[in-house]
Amino acid sequence: MTAPPGGSVYDAREHGLVGDGVTNDQPALAALVDRLGDAAVRDGLGRVIYCPPGNYAIHDVGTVWRSRVSLIGAGPGVTRFLLGNPGNPGASVPLAFHTTQQHGAGPDNHTADCTFAGFEIDGTGVEMTEYDVLAKGLGLQYVLRGRFRDLYIHHTAATGFGCDFLQDTVVEGLVVVGCGRLDNGQQMGGAGIGVGIGGWGPDERFSVTGCVARGNGTNGIFVELQKDYWPPPRGIRITACHTEDNRFGISDWGADGIIVSGCVMVGNHEAGYDVSAHGTAGVAGRGGIVTGCLVDGNFADGVSIGNSTGPYTVAGNRISRNGRYGFRQHNIHRGDENESGGIVVDGNDIWGNGLDGVHIDAGLSDATVLDNRIRDNGRRCEPATSGGGPTVGYGRLSLTDTAADWRPDGHLGKTVTVGSRTATVASNTATELRLTPVRPGVTTAWHGEPPESGAGYELPDAPAHRAGITVAAPTRGLQIRGNRIWDGQRSPTQSYALWLTAAGRGPAAVLDNDLAGNAVAATRFDCGPGDGRWDRNRGLAAEPPPTG
Repeated sequence: MTAPPGGSVYDAREHGLVGDGVTNDQPALAALVDRLGDAAVRDGLGRVIYCPPGNYAIHDVGTVWRSRVSLIGAGPGVTRFLLGNPGNPGASVPLAFHTTQQHGAGPDNHTADCTFAGFEIDGTGVEMTEYDVLAKGLGLQYVLRGRFRDLYIHHTAATGFGCDFLQDTVVEGLVVVGCGRLDNGQQMGGAGIGVGIGGWGPDERFSVTGCVARGNGTNGIFVELQKDYWPPPRGIRITACHTEDNRFGISDWGADGIIVSGCVMVGNHEAGYDVSAHGTAGVAGRGGIVTGCLVDGNFADGVSIGNSTGPYTVAGNRISRNGRYGFRQHNIHRGDENESGGIVVDGNDIWGNGLDGVHIDAGLSDATVLDNRIRDNGRRCEPATSGGGPTVGYGRLSLTDTAADWRPDGHLGKTVTVGSRTATVASNTATELRLTPVRPGVTTAWHGEPPESGAGYELPDAPAHRAGITVAAPTRGLQIRGNRIWDGQRSPTQSYALWLTAAGRGPAAVLDNDLAGNAVAATRFDCGPGDGRWDRNRGLAAEPPPTG
């Protein structure tokens, strides 16, 4: 590339970078960034560093970035930055960073008007004896008018794209794979795309769109309030993204009014979409909207919301074939365990999940479950079984017993035990259990080699009751209206349309629902149905008597 008139584009090869994959190009890159940053301060004009095709080794220290300096490559797989620390073992070595802790970044010391586009970051060369949250691909804090486009970031020790406090910024077309490879699953960070929020105040205007996050240690994509006394910010959008084989697909750990639309969340280990107090500040998101998404085949829950003051809206999604619950209202023990207000579950197609379609086991007030199609759930219906001997074999992600005759997905979400080892069932055929990887980003369900052929296995019994909607916690003002809740399978597995457990409390209103056609009955009451209104519900022989 030749610099246009005015000299705003600088070919990295003409300024000391070699790109041979061996020579450490970090000192030359850092010197060029500083020189161009100084020039931008003098005249207020931005500069672009263009890195032609090549493998650029970035060793031992990251580059502190400057405002109005952009980094452009010829495309992922063509322009590649190879991170490593051979001369400084244990160093985190991001490609570019500017942080509060290390450089005093803040609202008055931000990085502005930078574009990072068209290159690859390979983090496999960073070796560390222990996890370091700073071992990212990109680690900028307080970014104003940033543009991050068409990047492939993979196998960093911590988060791949770990940029916090983004204002008027777009993150578009990133593919982030296998990041957080040193995260044990419980560390901070370790995500594909992780954005700390709250540093700019109540509004942080940024979008994440058209990104793919696969096989990352914690989240595929998440936002996380950084201090519990900061106001949760609004203005955040996540659209048209794909998250797969992460611990969580997409998570809201502290925003106010995040919009998540048109996303695919499949095959994640704990939940497809998560709202909880897992984050640094222990503050869950509130006021969010999740709409038009596919939430399918996650190994535990599809959508899980808890610790939130609310409200939250989950509308117009397909929530299907998840290993445990389709939608779950559930508090983790860290953070606020009070009831959530104003939760709305509206117009979703919820089917084929392992246990209940909708499961409420945390307190709710003024929630509405409205106009959903909830069908064919409770797929985890097979009784306890065991086997071993010549009919049994093991693969890296499978258990096969040719003597078995299991109902397809009848063991969905169960834990299979083989000696002292366990694995989770992702799905099953008549003779094969397909198992979940032992952690995101790996291709085996076992610690070590698979068990020997013939080794004995055990599978537990199915739960006795599995419902379309289960209320297993106190609720105030809960309305269940206009839903169709049924099981249309030849051998139905959804025991009841509505189950009130002994820990539950009757809804305020159950109106205009179609509850006919479940495996056992329309309803099951382990506590009294309460004194709410029960009107025009098809499938009930009579309206339940009020019990107070």
